[in-house]
Amino acid sequence: MAVATKGNKVKVHYTGKLNDGTVFDSSENREPLEFVVGDGNMIAGFDKAVQGMELGANVSVVIPSAEAYGEKREDMMVDIPIDQVPADIKPEVGMDLSIQNQDGQPMPVKVVNVDAEKITLDANHPLAGQDLTFDIKLVDIAK
Repeated sequence: MAVATKGNKVKVHYTGKLNDGTVFDSSENREPLEFVVGDGNMIAGFDKAVQGMELGANVSVVIPSAEAYGEKREDMMVDIPIDQVPADIKPEVGMDLSIQNQDGQPMPVKVVNVDAEKITLDANHPLAGQDLTFDIKLVDIAK
């Protein structure tokens, strides 16, 4: 039986769930996810879970936040003085915005607080700080 090893191009079907069982992503009703095992393009825990799987196998794995999207970082929270917010933007808690990082690249952020003096933006990945459960089925292995 074929086994997924580092360097293999694989295809998997998956369902990702939070601790409360909420599904946050799934390949159900889509093409399977294709990636190269060990190339660093997947979250570490997902990549590790697929290595060693046999073709056709199913696995359910809990990936700690450190091997998923990392811990929530305070240095990724930013306060912007309210007078620096563009006039056409009326910030509300929960609103998704985009700001430029130091390199001029767009970075998605979420408004987490608004008061008379400032707005607070969270640039952490939305799943940062959360342990994730993935149900994974290995459907194809290519060399």
